[in-house]
Amino acid sequence: MKHSSQFAGRTIIVGIAGGIAAYKAAALVSRLRQEEAQVQVIMTRAARRFVSPLTFAALSHRPVLSDLFRDEPLGHVNLAHRAELIVVAPATYDLIGKVAHGLADDYLTTTIAASRAPVLFLPAMESQMYENPILQANKRALEELGYRFLAPERGRLASGREGLGRFPERETILKAIAAILQEGALLTGWQILVTAGPTRERLDPMRCLSNRSSGRMGYALARAAREWGAEILLISGPTTLQPPPGVSFIGVESAEEMKDAVLKNAPAQDAILMAAAVADWRPARREAKKISKSGQDKLVLTLERTPDILQALGENKHPGQLLIGFAAETDELAAKARAKLTAKHLDLIVANELTRGDAGPEAETNIATLIYPDGKEENLPLQSKLALSREILRRMLGLRSA
Repeated sequence: MKHSSQFAGRTIIVGIAGGIAAYKAAALVSRLRQEEAQVQVIMTRAARRFVSPLTFAALSHRPVLSDLFRDEPLGHVNLAHRAELIVVAPATYDLIGKVAHGLADDYLTTTIAASRAPVLFLPAMESQMYENPILQANKRALEELGYRFLAPERGRLASGREGLGRFPERETILKAIAAILQEGALLTGWQILVTAGPTRERLDPMRCLSNRSSGRMGYALARAAREWGAEILLISGPTTLQPPPGVSFIGVESAEEMKDAVLKNAPAQDAILMAAAVADWRPARREAKKISKSGQDKLVLTLERTPDILQALGENKHPGQLLIGFAAETDELAAKARAKLTAKHLDLIVANELTRGDAGPEAETNIATLIYPDGKEENLPLQSKLALSREILRRMLGLRSA
């Protein structure tokens, strides 16, 4: 298996934390050097007690960095700017906790803190530690911020027990590294429109009809697509989120405003991802003054349908343009999503249930079923919305190449 076209000349930091699997990182460093990558090893103090730095210096053809005060002054800052990827192998319970809580007290954690390069953690530890709720909470927090994790494997652990926590096989790691290094250019040249958040349909100057959408899914899609090289236009209803760096942004309030912004910009797009939770109904009459409750025990509202933006997009999409919709339901998820896919002329629909506490509009994680026009269904596991966004974008690329 040859990876040189992806690794040659790429600057990769391999950070080694203090776990028994530290010795397995030697084979990874050796293979990356064989593939002509520029590898810089950073070891924690605990890692040096498991494997000699001399081993990694010989394999990487570079001095190993470890002492923040003794080694090259400001070296961690300069290295952080040069790095194209940081791989932490193994990533221990302690190190993951430190990064998750913003602690940077050694060469490795300060380099991670100073770098904007992707970071891939390879957790390796006993099952009880990996499954500990604290570790899992730290992992979710880091994933939400864009850090990557390659899941450990099942097998015989250092304790002699069988379980989840083994350091991944080298070829599995190399594939993960290659995929991350390729991502920066996967969507180069694409123009993508993403919608996000709720809409607000005003009843009077104070009150409105809205929904629970946080906008996290749409903002995660915009961020992931921008990181992969696309030019992004994010059109969002009211949220508390900040637009991702490098993304063009249009803020709207009502479904009518979103319709105008989307339809105006749609013709120039290669793909449109409609993640916004657009209100289906609005008050038929908007009052100019705040409605008083004095003397009223009931208030009867007459509602009318809002414009169907997705329907208009599906009926007017140009050849080669991809249109991806979202469906959130409490029952008959697959059937309702499939009907929407067909009616709106979509290329893919992302369906998720509203009844789960760990998924849905306000959660930081999500679980989804992808449904295609040919009837194929693909279930994606619970993961951060940013990780799910990357999976959706990979499927979108597959649609273009099909």
